[in-house]
Amino acid sequence: MKIAVLGTGMVGQALAGRLSELGHDVVIGTRDPQSTLARTEPDGMGNPPVSAWLQDHRAVGLATFADAVAGAELVVNATSGNGAIPALELAGADNLAGKVVLDISNPLDFSNGFPPTLFVKDTDSLGEQVQRAFPQARVVKTLNTLNAHLMVNPKALGQESSVFVSGDDAAAKATVTELLESFGHTDVIDLGDITTARGTEMLLPVWLRLMGALGTPAFNFKIVR
Repeated sequence: MKIAVLGTGMVGQALAGRLSELGHDVVIGTRDPQSTLARTEPDGMGNPPVSAWLQDHRAVGLATFADAVAGAELVVNATSGNGAIPALELAGADNLAGKVVLDISNPLDFSNGFPPTLFVKDTDSLGEQVQRAFPQARVVKTLNTLNAHLMVNPKALGQESSVFVSGDDAAAKATVTELLESFGHTDVIDLGDITTARGTEMLLPVWLRLMGALGTPAFNFKIVR
């Protein structure tokens, strides 16, 4: 497939690299490609700048949000939570119409430091907000309950674990599930419509505290039944 990955951070790079490795035609979307390429400093997590990453992933393109999405069959939203809707607005509602939008973003609010709180929860979710803002897009919430490396390489844990999908469009969820299985996910649980994204987004406070207690982000949930 032709896939646009919105976001140049750790999550965007992990998804874009793995999708390209699997043979997809991948373009990363960013607000300003020239500014993105001009960065020479590592990001806040110590990862090399995008320009260096692209040198090692020459099959992956870089374009504006709008140009990346215009030519895509499927869109991966790998932006931060507060940047999700602004990035998709720049991509353009017309460009998103009819397309599967795989939404990984989480509504994390770091305004009071770490650990963050959620800026939407209980009666709404960021996944629902994205779907309402772009009603013609086919939004599927997934992969927001594990770290970037395990999103695309779950077998690194050495045992089976679970991942979830939420969305209103059954065909879109089937497409996303096929992608997840190509990454190596073997237990993909369909939670139901997009309102079920409230549940997976509200797992983040638990996930963050587990990371603190375990001293590593290299873990995942396993639903035993």
